[in-house]
Amino acid sequence: MAHNRRTFIVGATGLLFSTTAAAAVLTPPQTAGPFYPESIPSDHDIDLTQIAGRSGKAQGDVMELSGRALSARGWPLGGGVLEIWQANAFGRYAHARDPGGRESDPNFQGYASVALVGDGAYRFRTIKPAFYMLGGGNRRTPHIHFRVVDREGNELVTQMYFPGEVLNESDVLFSRLGSDTARRAATARADGAGRYRFDIVVA
Repeated sequence: MAHNRRTFIVGATGLLFSTTAAAAVLTPPQTAGPFYPESIPSDHDIDLTQIAGRSGKAQGDVMELSGRALSARGWPLGGGVLEIWQANAFGRYAHARDPGGRESDPNFQGYASVALVGDGAYRFRTIKPAFYMLGGGNRRTPHIHFRVVDREGNELVTQMYFPGEVLNESDVLFSRLGSDTARRAATARADGAGRYRFDIVVA
């Protein structure tokens, strides 16, 4: 994680990935939840760990998240747009409707958007989100929200989960995915220390 902000952003534009056999498995749609941004922040670049104009850095464990957005036939969704939004390292969203009780982080961007180039690749630098409590004592496992819109305007909204999380099986949304195949398709793959890969396959 020694990259500085400029090096990370510039270097991300040249990434190339190969299509895998798993590309034919559709990513299951899931709810956007209540915390999609009320308005798009002025700083919504691919480095969520620092906000432009501020010297502070986001709290939490920094991670790199990468992958490709593909069609069911394995074609890259170049020309589309990919968005992510997530809770911070304390399980709080930067959103007025978050009920509170958890610490905010003014240095965490919380949302990012990137235009997908010809190979459909994306990469973000962010922090691993924490779990948070729901009503009735339930807990949401750590996750990141995704929205992909292709060049024709078709969209997929989903949520990405982390491998090996003890709360996954009891999570209200992860447990509703219905099959092991769907759960695997919604779960990122560890790709080294602090790195995760998540390919998104759109019908």
